Amino acid sequence: MTGIDEHLRAVLARHKVDTGLYSPVRAVQTTIDPVIRNWGGQFIVDIRPSGSFAKGTAVHGGTDIDIFVSLTSTLSDTLQRISDTLFTAFSQAGYVPRRQNVSIGLTVNDWKVDVTPGRRQDQYGHYHSLWSTKTGSWLQTNINEHIRVVSNSGRLDEIRLMKIWRNRFGIDWQSFYLELFVLDALHGARTGNLQANIVTVFRAIATALSTRRFIDPANTNNIVSNVLTVDGKARIVEMARSALNSPWNTVFQ
Repeated sequence: MTGIDEHLRAVLARHKVDTGLYSPVRAVQTTIDPVIRNWGGQFIVDIRPSGSFAKGTAVHGGTDIDIFVSLTSTLSDTLQRISDTLFTAFSQAGYVPRRQNVSIGLTVNDWKVDVTPGRRQDQYGHYHSLWSTKTGSWLQTNINEHIRVVSNSGRLDEIRLMKIWRNRFGIDWQSFYLELFVLDALHGARTGNLQANIVTVFRAIATALSTRRFIDPANTNNIVSNVLTVDGKARIVEMARSALNSPWNTVFQ
């Protein structure tokens, strides 16, 4: 009979996303690159993978790749106009863009893609300003810092398992918030002990999700945990309690 850790590692293998240099999903960037460059022109500093794909926490069933578009600090357009005009550029190119909080969602050759434009706060650093449609205001971020915090954590398997659980049960939990929560819950826990660590995460959700505040490591004014409502957090708590009382092969498939 397969042990629980073996089952969890088999689930991870089934949901593995190829993020290597020759990953087929990387072709998405090549496909949409002309649209972005025609839109941004001389103001584009860089176009690169970001989000879960760059952190090593991507799983099948979520966004296949996140693309971050870095714009020079000399661009004088408002952040809202930057977001709106990129949305229009994709529409005019024949895509069906979806407005999201700080990103634009696309489907490109059956791949799910999130494109986020950001304007540098100065000419040399990695801090960017983004337009948030949820708040109707701007927020600061540092994609490089987000990638560093998560990718070097030693908790990628646990994060990926929690995303697999989230996707399987249709739970609304923003990825970066989930990642920060897992890192906090497993602070000091033994690396690689999947079964015990996942139980620890579920127990932490059940007891602390509703009250624990999480701050963006790249912006102390951005309370990441505020993206979920009280009701939204309550649903996740309920699902975590259910998971703790369910067979592993029904929680993770």
